[in-house]
Formats: sequence, C-alpha cells, structure tokens
Amino acid sequence: MSDAIRPRWPEGKTGCMALAFDLDGPTGDAMLNGSIWQKPEYFTFGGYGPFRALARILDLLRAFQVPATFFVPAWVVEQWPQQCRAIVEQGHEVAYHGYRHESFWSLNASEQRQVMATSRDIFWQHLGIRAGGFRTPSGDWHADTPSVLLDAGVTYSSSMRGDDRPYAIQVAGYEQPLVEIPGKWEMDDYASLAYTREPDFPKGLDRTASYALTLDNWCREFDGAMAEGLCLTTLFHPKISGKPGRILLLEQFLAHMTANPQVWFARCGEVADWYIKEQQHD
Repeated sequence: MSDAIRPRWPEGKTGCMALAFDLDGPTGDAMLNGSIWQKPEYFTFGGYGPFRALARILDLLRAFQVPATFFVPAWVVEQWPQQCRAIVEQGHEVAYHGYRHESFWSLNASEQRQVMATSRDIFWQHLGIRAGGFRTPSGDWHADTPSVLLDAGVTYSSSMRGDDRPYAIQVAGYEQPLVEIPGKWEMDDYASLAYTREPDFPKGLDRTASYALTLDNWCREFDGAMAEGLCLTTLFHPKISGKPGRILLLEQFLAHMTANPQVWFARCGEVADWYIKEQQHD
C-alpha cells in the first residue's frame, strides 16, 4: 500500500489492533422470544461467559498488558454487575450492545431510543460510566440507527464491514459524524469455535474447527492488516473463547500480536478519538 494512503497511528506505530469482546451472556433471540426460560442448557451456556470465562480473559489481558473493549448488553450488566465492574476497574472499556441483544434492524427509531435510554441508565447505575461506543447486536442496523446513536451520546460504532480502517458515517442534521470501526467475520470466534451439530454432514459429525487452523487464520489476518498499516478489531465472545483449552489459544494469539513492536494496541474509544483528531488535522 502506498505510504500516502496509510493511516498515521499514534506513537509512530504502523498498525492498530483494537481487541474487542462481546459479553453477550444468555441474551439474544431465545431470551427475546421467551424460549430461553424453557432451555436451561442455553441459559447456562450464555451465563458461563460473565460468570466464569470473563475472569480468565481479564487475567490474560493483564498478563500481556493489552487493553480491550467489551460490548455488553445492559441486561448482562444488571445480572453480573460485579463482573462488569471488574472490566472497568482493570482499565478496559465497556460499550453498548443493546439491552437484551435486540436486532436493531427490526426496531423502529422509537424502540431503538428506548433500548439506548435503558442501557444508558443501567451503565450509569451499575458502572458509573457514560459509554461512548456501540456494537449492533444483530450485525446490521436500521436506517435511523446512526442518528439514534448520536442522540444517545455515542461517538463510534463497531458494527459494519465497509473498510479495513475507521471511517466516517455522515448523518443528516449532525455536524460530527459517527465513527465506524469495522470488524470482520473472519475475526469472530463463533465462526470457528462455536460447537455445531447442524448441518450434520458427514452424518453424525459434530464440529468445531481445528484450534491450530483457527490460530493460523487469526495470525494471518493480523499480519496482513499490520503489513498494510490498517486497523483490526475482533468479535470474540467470552462464552466461546474463554474456556480452558481456548484461553490457551487466545494466549498464543496475544503472544503473536505483542511480538510486533510496531502495533498500537488501543480501546475502540481511543481509536475513534484518534480518527476524529486526524480528520480535523487533515
């Protein structure tokens, strides 16, 4: 990539890594339609994230001295406030991720505003923070979502897939744009590590991907992004990658990333702040 179009990162670094986790807990479709209350298996699978896996991830981040952003549904903050406070106390960022992991694309503007208002109150009550970031729980959003987010005090989103670096979403009627820090499905641990029983082909073969192959894929994505001076973020989930065997996988990935001295490791909020300042500078 031409040096003329490479992003300029702080501290003279040549690439940016914004490590991020979605602490969904048991929220999602099954909770929204009520079926989760008849499925203890699913509830405990989700609850494992904040209850047990989160602590392992925080310990790992502390060992490598790497900051991260946690996108957390407000319902999870209500149910596990002590665990969520530990995220903030250890210097990481907590950002919005809906109330119960709603599909924002299916909510009208009024319903979205209610979700954001409820989340804002819960974050303040339990964590004492006003979050500046948002990741859409559904992987997509309604046309009204950017203006809803700006009205809620959000400065950045990490929801879309439109580039390999932060970019601005201009919203009619607002002077300051919404900063987007795009992710990639390749960096979603669900794609490789979530246990699946369907489709069962070959017949009877339940599956996850090879851990060695998963690590190789992640490292290649990281190396490629850093070679071009870009920004990479992750869509990792504690309930998926915070298990005993997989935390070793994350440890190897962090070791690979931190071996590169030219990488700026940042919370998503810091990336958004940097982008706004750079745009003003240009």
